[in-house]
Amino acid sequence: MGDFEQMKRDFAKADLIGKINIYVSARGLNVSQYKELLRMYPVKELAKLEAVL
Repeated sequence: MGDFEQMKRDFAKADLIGKINIYVSARGLNVSQYKELLRMYPVKELAKLEAVL
C-alpha cells in the first residue's frame, strides 16, 4: 500500500499532463484505487483523460 500512497502524493502534486501520465501508466491497482485517483483529477478536464484512454 505504501507505493499507492506515494503515487497519490505524486498525483496530487502533478500538473494535468503529469496526472494523465500517472493514471494511464498505473499498473496493478484495484478499482477502488483507480477511483481514488480519479476523484483527485479535475472534473472539467475529464475529456482529456478520456481521449488518452
